[in-house]
Amino acid sequence: MALTGQSTDKALLDAEHELWRTSFSYIKSMAIKSALDLRLADAIHHHGGAATLSQIVARVTLHPSKIQCLHRLMRVLTLSSVFTIQPDGGAGEPLYALTPLSRLLVGLHNSASIMAFVLNPVLVTPVLGIGVWFQHALPDPSFFEHTNGKALWEMAGHDATLDMLVNSAMVSDSRFIMDIAVREAGDVFRGLSSLVDIGGGLGAAPQIISEAFPHVECSVLDLEHVVSNAPTGTNVKYVAGDMFQSVPPANAAFLKSVLHDWDDEKCVKILKICQKAIPPREAGGKVIIIGIVVRAGPPDKKHKEVHALLDLNIMFINGIERDEQEWSKIFLEAGYSDYNIIPVLGFRSIIEVCP
Repeated sequence: MALTGQSTDKALLDAEHELWRTSFSYIKSMAIKSALDLRLADAIHHHGGAATLSQIVARVTLHPSKIQCLHRLMRVLTLSSVFTIQPDGGAGEPLYALTPLSRLLVGLHNSASIMAFVLNPVLVTPVLGIGVWFQHALPDPSFFEHTNGKALWEMAGHDATLDMLVNSAMVSDSRFIMDIAVREAGDVFRGLSSLVDIGGGLGAAPQIISEAFPHVECSVLDLEHVVSNAPTGTNVKYVAGDMFQSVPPANAAFLKSVLHDWDDEKCVKILKICQKAIPPREAGGKVIIIGIVVRAGPPDKKHKEVHALLDLNIMFINGIERDEQEWSKIFLEAGYSDYNIIPVLGFRSIIEVCP
C-alpha cells in the first residue's frame, strides 16, 4: 500500500511539474523578447560569439543595479538553448556562447525582426482574451479586433510605427526563408519569364528570386501605403493594388504567408484572380505558395507542435493553417487541376499549383 501511495504521489507531482512548466512557457518567450530588446546576441557576437557577463554588460543598455537580474535572465536563456554556458571565461566568470538559434537573432536580418513582431505587445496582448473569444458565436471579429478595435491590416494602414514593424518582419522572414528556398528548390523558379509577388510588401522575396534568376522579371502587388515605402534601385517593379480585385499578368503568381490570413471563400477568390493573371499550364503558368501544410514534413513531435501553435496563433486574425486535404479543397474550388507539395523549408513547404 505504501508503494502504491508513493507511486500516486509521484504521478501527481510529475503532473504538477509539467503543468507549471507548460504554463510558464510564456516566460521563455518574454526572455527571448528581452534578449532582442537588449540585443544580447549582438553583444556576444561582438566578442566573437562568446562573452562573459561583464563583456555583455559593457555592450548593452543596462542599469548597473540590474546586473544580477541579467544573470538570472541568462540562466533562463541558456536552459532554453538560446545560449550555451561554459564554466570559465576568465576571472572565474562563466562564458556565454551563441547557438544556432541565437545566431538567428544577430543583426537586423535573419529572424530578429520577425521575432520582434510576433512578440510585440500588439500581437501578444490579444491572445490573453482568447478564452472569452471562444464564448462568442461565429461569425465574430478576431480576438485582435476585440482587443484593438481594428483589424491588423487596417490598423497598420493608419499607424506608421506598426506598419514599419510589420514590413520589417516580413522582409526579415523573406530574406531568411527565400535564401534557402532558391537553394533547396530552385527548380520551382527555373524556366519562368516573370513572377508577381502578391501581398509581397517591400519585395524581399522577389529581390532574392531576381538575384538568383536574373532572367525572371519580378514585380510586387500590394496596397498603396505599402508600395509607397518600397525601396528604389532594385530589379523589382512595384504595383499598387488590391489582390481581391486584380493581379498583374505574369508567368507565375507567388504567395508567401498570405493565404493563411484568409478563410476558404476569400482564398478561392484570390486563387481565381491569380488564374486569370497566369498563362495555361501547358504554357508554364502556375501559382507558387510558401506556407504551412499541417502534418507535412518530418513526423516528429517538434514539427507537429509548431504547426499546432502557429495554427492557434493565426486565429488572432481569424486565419487558418491548412493540412493537405484543406489545401486541395480550395485548389479544386478555384479551378486548378493539380498541385505538388515540396516540404523542404523546415516547418514550411512550397506548393506548386497548376491551372
